[in-house]
Amino acid sequence: MAAASNEHSAEARASFAPVEPMLAKVADELPADGNVLFEPKWDGFRAIVFRPADGEVSIQSRDLRPFDRYFPELRAALANALPAGCVVDGEIVIVTSHGLDFDALQQRLHPAASRVAKLAVATPASFVVFDLLVEGGASLFERTQAERRARLEQLLESAAPPLYLTPATRDRAVAERWLRDFEGAGLDGVIAKPLDAPYQPGKRAMLKIKHQRSADCVVAGLRWHKSMAESGIETVGSLLLGLYDDGGRLHHVGVTSSFTMDVRRSLAVELAPLRDDALEGHPWRDWAGAAGAEADGQRMPGATSRWSAGKDLAWVALRPERVCEVKYDHLQGDRFRHATTFLRWRPDKPPAACRYDQLEVVAPYELRAIFGSAAG
Repeated sequence: MAAASNEHSAEARASFAPVEPMLAKVADELPADGNVLFEPKWDGFRAIVFRPADGEVSIQSRDLRPFDRYFPELRAALANALPAGCVVDGEIVIVTSHGLDFDALQQRLHPAASRVAKLAVATPASFVVFDLLVEGGASLFERTQAERRARLEQLLESAAPPLYLTPATRDRAVAERWLRDFEGAGLDGVIAKPLDAPYQPGKRAMLKIKHQRSADCVVAGLRWHKSMAESGIETVGSLLLGLYDDGGRLHHVGVTSSFTMDVRRSLAVELAPLRDDALEGHPWRDWAGAAGAEADGQRMPGATSRWSAGKDLAWVALRPERVCEVKYDHLQGDRFRHATTFLRWRPDKPPAACRYDQLEVVAPYELRAIFGSAAG
């Protein structure tokens, strides 16, 4: 199905055609301009929900695929909670006593209907709404963010779980507090939206300000870049990162891949000596030929997931002797939630010093406080 765009008519959008969500670009700090609406950045699955006047509710993913089969309990609840003739933009999340649980959310994308039904009861999802695209069958795409927000607040005035209205503020000081405090609940930063802007499908018309901090990690492996298949030149795609726990076990915690092509090729040469006899005594040696996703509770460097289907995740072991500093936003469990940014090599740092205890611990934030304000 083709995505709606700004060139499409308002009537076409109001007819509930698929819609590309408006996107955000990364910013280092909150904008100072007062003509901005700030919202918490939820760490879940972006989704657009269509509630036609005559027909069934449908849930569309960010990449225009149907989400309906994975969240049957949410689809049923939204059919009752949303008024007919509307389209809303928001985030699917799973809330636990420890905050938002993205791992539990990923488990919902399971091919077996029986498994999905079981998880729908064990880990029910919620939907946090942050924009209104169609109301009463009429398009609001060309209306300003300020007007869409005002109408959304009216529309969801009586919203009840699992449907929530996201908190929003024009006060930069409040947004700074959210950036600091909400992280303890598993949120991913703050979004800034120009109040006078229309909804722009597929365009990076918003800003996202995320938590950024650094960590020293052991480089214990690499993956080759996809360009090698054509060029035949060894080119590094990403470096596999590790951190030691208190028991001295090296855990695979993520990757860093923010390199230019020239640097990727130079890394292949620079790291070549570390490939010699790398699997001999390597802490991840038993994972080299494993096909499963985990071994002894640890995520394996070459494990496939529902997000990596079709990708070549073969990895090359390196003797874990080098340390690099990377920039990351936050942890999800014991791994970096997103790919990290390479900052520099740390020749002064011994690999054994790259431990979890160097990471900043974020104090937990009462998630009910966020959901309480969102529900009014």
